[in-house]
Amino acid sequence: MTLLLRSIGIPRPPLAYLFLSIIQDHAVAGFGAGTVATLVMHPLDLIKVRFQLADNSSTPHPSIPSYNSKSTLPHHLRKPRLGTGVYTALKDAVQVDGWRGLYRGLGPNLVGGAGSWGLYFLFYNMIKKQMQGGDPNYRTTSGQHLLAAAEASAVTAMMTNPIWVVKTRVFGTAKHDAAAYRGLWDGLTSIYRTEGLRGLYKGSLLALVGVSNGSIQFAAYEEIKRRRADLKKKRFAKEGREWRTEDEKLSNTEYILASGSSKLVAIALTYPYQVIRARIQNSTPSPTLPRLTIPSVISSIYKFEGLLAFYKGLGTNALRILPGTCTTFVVYENLVWAFRALALKRQDE
Repeated sequence: MTLLLRSIGIPRPPLAYLFLSIIQDHAVAGFGAGTVATLVMHPLDLIKVRFQLADNSSTPHPSIPSYNSKSTLPHHLRKPRLGTGVYTALKDAVQVDGWRGLYRGLGPNLVGGAGSWGLYFLFYNMIKKQMQGGDPNYRTTSGQHLLAAAEASAVTAMMTNPIWVVKTRVFGTAKHDAAAYRGLWDGLTSIYRTEGLRGLYKGSLLALVGVSNGSIQFAAYEEIKRRRADLKKKRFAKEGREWRTEDEKLSNTEYILASGSSKLVAIALTYPYQVIRARIQNSTPSPTLPRLTIPSVISSIYKFEGLLAFYKGLGTNALRILPGTCTTFVVYENLVWAFRALALKRQDE
């Protein structure tokens, strides 16, 4: 059909899609990218969360949970040194739980990671499509990218928060700990049974604060992509070459640089909230301890551990998040373009 249309002068549709719509293509690509990135970066994610939960103060505050009280993790893991403790922490995870210990909590992390990216790209592209008003050639502004990213991040954060609560608690225990959950479903049902719905949404307010991270990153990423595509388009015009929709695809190196630089800016500005959220999510109710609030956690961490405690795990997080982010966006972009190529090939048949 497409060949017939082109033979009589009607161009091929500019936006081809493999699934139900271009939005579903982006969602599936995001799900696939999240799966790959989670599988590759899981061990560092595990260590990052344990570093965030560690209490290295000389007089730890009793109401701020670090590792589970029944945990048998090595003591030095509770006092990580930025940059130098990563290898030792990984080695001790193997000593405690075997090589499978490096992938402890993979179930919740995989469901959360893959699901979050799939949902995020689904909502982001739905919102962006609404902003375009049905005109696929309309170029959304940086402000619109920021708003769309914030809205998509907020919806995704609220939908996946229970998964992240379970993940944090699984990461904070060794496999043979008495308090360890057997899996994602066991964690969800146990928390709901003992703490109710509120327990599943611990840290959700901070997750909404973290929306700024994704918004900053994605707005910067989209702007960098646009500028690179514009430069490429000008080069094509200067060389007298025809510009096609598929020429908008950048190289993998450009995607790596764009995603890495945008993420660096975002994590530098928003990292402390992750430490606070991890402490709140790891807390369990007790008649002898007060219920944690954001102000109380901030005050206690600053008083007993100092300002640098808000950046615990930052080195590990940068080591994990930058390769993870680059992997996610490279896989995502390549899947989107692969879906488009398959869709165009199907149209040409």
